[in-house]
Amino acid sequence: MLVSTEQLLKQARQDSYAVGAFNVYTLEGVRAVVSAAEQVHSPAILQVLPSALELVGTALIACCLEAARQAAVPMSVHLDHCRSPTTITGALNAGISSIMADGSQLPFARNMDFTRRMAALAISMQRTVEAELGCLSGTEDGITVADRKARLTDPDQATDFVDHTGVHALAVCIGNVHGRYHSPPELDFDRLAAIADRVSIPLVLHGTSGLPDAMITRAVSMGVAKFNVNTELRDAGIAAGGRYMRLSEKPELVDRMQTEIEAMKHPVIAKLVLFGSAGKAP
Repeated sequence: MLVSTEQLLKQARQDSYAVGAFNVYTLEGVRAVVSAAEQVHSPAILQVLPSALELVGTALIACCLEAARQAAVPMSVHLDHCRSPTTITGALNAGISSIMADGSQLPFARNMDFTRRMAALAISMQRTVEAELGCLSGTEDGITVADRKARLTDPDQATDFVDHTGVHALAVCIGNVHGRYHSPPELDFDRLAAIADRVSIPLVLHGTSGLPDAMITRAVSMGVAKFNVNTELRDAGIAAGGRYMRLSEKPELVDRMQTEIEAMKHPVIAKLVLFGSAGKAP
């Protein structure tokens, strides 16, 4: 069933679990997320990136929306990490449930202005808005941020940012990174506690792939209500499809699709259980 992202996040925050938001690029990815969520009776979010929309257009949004409507569990569809007002407007017009207005690469005042304008547009259409304060290192959607340019979220700025932009969820930077961790992750939980103490809206953590389970569980207990997952899901599908093509004597496209779906379901189910959302769907 298609529901608002705000509703999913508020319920998660209220009941002390987090919703998994999974980046999808293909019909196989969409089916894997929906099937996994239904299997463990969990809400979930289908998430699309601007680069995928550039390639296939808003048909991907339409596919995700229809899959969410047909799902037996609550789901929404979210535009991840978008810096383009044109793309945000197009996604909203295509019916997407929520957007991430990403001005994190900008200085604080410009980030706040960009986010405020995008939030006003989305809210006028009764959609949910996520934004990011601080800037994660790593690579996402073809954009790489060097460690030296990354910035942790300033708790003192968080209150002003939320109050002036009107966003419904805030993605924070506390040592998490996009992509793979090349050294043991170190999250600044004192910083997370300070942010959670200053803002009342649900918090979001990007860069979940590779974080130890204990860190994720602790983050949930401190107010994180949404985790983004991309690398593990994407890599599982690519690896399974490649193995099928190498090992099959008579490759069939439908068989390859099914192989990829089953492979991607495994990390999705594991994350939903870890986030505490399994069994939370009505």
